[in-house]
Amino acid sequence: MRFIRIFCSLFVLLATASAAEIRVKVLDPQSAAVVGAQVQLRGQSNSVLVGDEVTSPSGVAIFHPIGEGPFQVRVLAPGFAAETVNAAATVTVRLQLAPASETVVVTATRNPVPSESSGAEVATLSAAQLETMQPVAANDALRFLPGAVVSTSGQRGGVASLFVRGGDSTYNKVIVDGVTINRPGGIFDFGNLPLDQSDRLEFLRGAQSTLYGSDAMTSVVQIWTRTGRTEVPEFRFGADGGNLGTAHGDASLAGAHGRFDYNLFGDQFNTEGKGVNDAYSDSLQGANLGAALSDNVSLRVRVRHSNSHTGVPGAWDFNGQTLQPPDPSEWSQLNTLTGSLELTVQAPNGWQHRFSGFEYHYQYTELNLNGDSDRIDDFPSHEVDRISRAGFEYQGDYSERNWTHTTFGYRVEDENGFLGDVNFPPPTHGQRVNDDVYGQQQFVVGRLTAVAGARFVHNSDFGNEGVPRVAFSFVALRGGQTFSGTRLRFSYATGFKEPGLEQTFAGPPFFVANPGLKPERNRAFESGIQQNFLAGRYSLSAIYFNNLFTDQIEYGTADPITFQGQYFNVNKSIAHGAEIEVAGKIRSQLLLNGAYTYTSSQILQAPLCTPANFCDPVYLAGNPFLRRPRHSGNMLLTYLGRRWGGSLGGSFVGRRFDSDFLGLGIDHAAGYARVDLGGWCALNSHVTAYANLENALNHDYEEVVGYPALPINIRVGLRFRIGGE
Repeated sequence: MRFIRIFCSLFVLLATASAAEIRVKVLDPQSAAVVGAQVQLRGQSNSVLVGDEVTSPSGVAIFHPIGEGPFQVRVLAPGFAAETVNAAATVTVRLQLAPASETVVVTATRNPVPSESSGAEVATLSAAQLETMQPVAANDALRFLPGAVVSTSGQRGGVASLFVRGGDSTYNKVIVDGVTINRPGGIFDFGNLPLDQSDRLEFLRGAQSTLYGSDAMTSVVQIWTRTGRTEVPEFRFGADGGNLGTAHGDASLAGAHGRFDYNLFGDQFNTEGKGVNDAYSDSLQGANLGAALSDNVSLRVRVRHSNSHTGVPGAWDFNGQTLQPPDPSEWSQLNTLTGSLELTVQAPNGWQHRFSGFEYHYQYTELNLNGDSDRIDDFPSHEVDRISRAGFEYQGDYSERNWTHTTFGYRVEDENGFLGDVNFPPPTHGQRVNDDVYGQQQFVVGRLTAVAGARFVHNSDFGNEGVPRVAFSFVALRGGQTFSGTRLRFSYATGFKEPGLEQTFAGPPFFVANPGLKPERNRAFESGIQQNFLAGRYSLSAIYFNNLFTDQIEYGTADPITFQGQYFNVNKSIAHGAEIEVAGKIRSQLLLNGAYTYTSSQILQAPLCTPANFCDPVYLAGNPFLRRPRHSGNMLLTYLGRRWGGSLGGSFVGRRFDSDFLGLGIDHAAGYARVDLGGWCALNSHVTAYANLENALNHDYEEVVGYPALPINIRVGLRFRIGGE
């Protein structure tokens, strides 16, 4: 009998505890469910973490707390402001837009945190902002973010490079749906990355190899695909057109039912461009499928395929001087396939385990069949590159208290590629395996926020590499209504970038392989101050950054008879400067972000840059970096209402060092200003009209010398919605 009484007492206790259910529904400003938001249930002391869940496909998190309250609910959803409310049996949390300093981000720490306490500078673009801007590709969006300098080779589909804090264009890590899509060695073209159906874009400035490994030397660009959010299936389709022979269409089917969500989409863009051989087309297809296998286990599958075709007119117009004709026949084609499978386990309490498998296929072809005798240095070529990156990653997160968070993980990746010119067989084949372990600890103690982490990499080719990072921020003054908080910041980090496959494994007829080639390295530190105003609605920040790049790779020892050469780690350079950023929430739906960047750069050592090695004089020691302006600025003003939205973006780039590389004597590119406008208006609940105006001032300018940018380009269209909520 005694056993029965004890059993019954325990049963009643468990039944009582389980009956105390708390359901949290998370909605965005447009009342759509938010999938994957982190919801924390905290005890009365606000330091005890009672529960930590992620919202389901319907935007709901469920808790069964043991013990009595009161409790608090804190919601961290990337792209929005953090929200804290008192818990009840059923709670609906409607998220709000926030100025950049308060927006929740993921890239800085690999888990959701408000930007101002992340220890890094992160700019974001939400799905609503991207839909208002209507960028054709990533370069059209990044150019309006603080600290970004984008250089596109003329027309749509032209090679688009990103320069951040003086770093090379290969010093940016690019991740889509958790998959790295750089070519090994950091090479990436932002002009061929469509953003249709992107849920958000995060742009982190600074070295972050501790969390992301190779290539994250000066920035990380991360993009996520939208999930389905409505119980009633939503079918959307639209089309737009404009001058320069532009035509675009897209369609998607998305929804969320019970434990499942889905988003299937396709996009097609075509344009004839301005002049000779300026045409560009791109098709995108993808799917984002999610399933909540239980209250604590979820599965997500993402697939994206892109196929683009671009004319390659080459360099022909140099700061308004037509010094040679454009190439009428050369073209390139890029075909990519990205896939990932992610299993997330939220258990036991305070723990999250994420297991992911990924693969990226890259196929590039560029054909110049006969060359062009009217152009300088234009010869027949047929480049064919085939690269794959595949691997597995585990990431663990543990939050014992709200003031501390631990992140750790393991990643293995196989890089395999064939590169070369069909006219000069055999192709270069390179393969290597990266094994990485990493860890990071976050603390919030009173006014002090600290982040410390490290990564150890074993590469099957160049051996071992270790990179640490520490970051601190301190609230020096809490302030009041007008001056509402002064925060000081400092961080120190090292970064690395592995050599390209063509640099390590390159072979005859023009190269000698160098298996001893080491990665390029960066020693980076930054310090600054952030001042908030008017209860945090506005912020002004100033950051000093300093990057010392060493072991940079240079080509040398060319044989004058065979023209064979080899790559070596010999160069050294420095880039330092300041970023001043203003961010504000002018109204509840009106956001402003603007920045000015000053960058001073210099090549310190370049011993192999000699005429015997056919090195262009622009790479001599003492020169500034190519295409890195001393003065640049960005501005983005966005209004996101329920019936209409609009955006005004400005990119301002000063005169910068450049070269024609043809012996024509061109040594700079002139400064320019570009302004873009975007907007939409809901005609009714099912039809939306939208428009986009690029280079609205119709300026003649060149981002890369020799490649004139497009003139004013307007696109107008309609989007239709059937179903949804």
